[in-house]
Amino acid sequence: MASLSWWHPKRYLGTHENRRAEEDDDAQARTVGYILNLVIQSSPTGVAVIGRGGDVVLSNARAHDMSIVHDRTLNPEVRAVAEGVFAEKESQSIDLTLRRRSTGSRITNVRAVVTPLSLPDGDFVAVYATDESENARMESARRDFVANVSHELKTPVGGMSLLAEALLEDPEDPGVVRYFGEKLLKESHRMGGMISDLISLSKLQGAEALPEMAPVRVDDIIDEAMLRNQVAADNQNIELTRGETSDTYVMGDRSLLVTALSNLVTNAINYSAEGQPVSVTQKVVRDSVVLIRVTDRGIGIAPENQKRVFERFFRVDKARSRSTGGTGLGLAIVKHVVANHGGNIKLWSRLGTGSTFTIELPVYAANMSAPPVVPPALADIPEVSDISGVKADAKPEVNTDNKTDLRLTSESRKPDSLSKPARKDTQ
Repeated sequence: MASLSWWHPKRYLGTHENRRAEEDDDAQARTVGYILNLVIQSSPTGVAVIGRGGDVVLSNARAHDMSIVHDRTLNPEVRAVAEGVFAEKESQSIDLTLRRRSTGSRITNVRAVVTPLSLPDGDFVAVYATDESENARMESARRDFVANVSHELKTPVGGMSLLAEALLEDPEDPGVVRYFGEKLLKESHRMGGMISDLISLSKLQGAEALPEMAPVRVDDIIDEAMLRNQVAADNQNIELTRGETSDTYVMGDRSLLVTALSNLVTNAINYSAEGQPVSVTQKVVRDSVVLIRVTDRGIGIAPENQKRVFERFFRVDKARSRSTGGTGLGLAIVKHVVANHGGNIKLWSRLGTGSTFTIELPVYAANMSAPPVVPPALADIPEVSDISGVKADAKPEVNTDNKTDLRLTSESRKPDSLSKPARKDTQ
């Protein structure tokens, strides 16, 4: 009978436990590897591991999006940097500017850091890429802003200096003093308005919350915005009209909302011919959004300029804007005020026909202890063609029925109210 001296329960148990431990280690390693792969593939950073010959050992989808890797081929610029890292064993970085691709990708600027990896079975380098497109756009906007501000502020300062010199040359002539004094006053008002707008825009673009959020009646916003522009409209024989009133409320800062709407009305007046009407209407849709529309029959805006009208210092007609005292910041302020109130600003325009600016704001909910929101009867509100589906031959409608005339009566005007032209600070 064969000897069974080799068999021992403890020895068998030990072997079994070792096998179980090895299996557990393998399973854990596979799990960790799977998790690491998921982390790399889902990372917002582009990641690629490159061998000495330039072979792509590993890469994630983000690395392909950033053009670090294309069809398992390394970007030539990154490869040149990788060869330097292999040689010097030190990390290096490179900034890439990408071409616009047919895929519609918005990635235009990428920063890639190439780091050496020393492994027992060979040398590799890791590439970490980040999307710097937004930072590049912000830096470009900052440079443009500084250049524009420098130019816009130097213009009135230079004009004021020349006017002051002309005034000093003939201080005894009342006509000369009056003429150049009025010019100086106009330029100083324009520069003061620009500085004020810059401060307002800076606050709106900051991180701080709006200072005075409270329920605001849309009718009150419209009334005050139109009242601010009534004298300017009268001077150009432009009739300001509005649609029917309602009891719709929005949550926001009253002063900022009035400023935004007033800027749109001022803009409509400035770019309208004498005698043309400008209307302001409101409409509640889906019981949750109020649309405030400012419509004019002015010169209109070319399609190539419509995406730029909300940029700082952009002017459709520079000569007209300067003659009316515009700072080129009015529509930029409108854009940021509306955005800070959770809304949108839209534009429909056609050359020679006119423009419609539409502010979309969320209606203040009645269950939030605000005054009750009573949407107006939609059939009773004069409509302006929907900017999203306007026909090619359509013209913006200007409300002429059921209008409320907010023009100041001669008795209510102060004697000097017409001698001081209203400052127009849009476009």
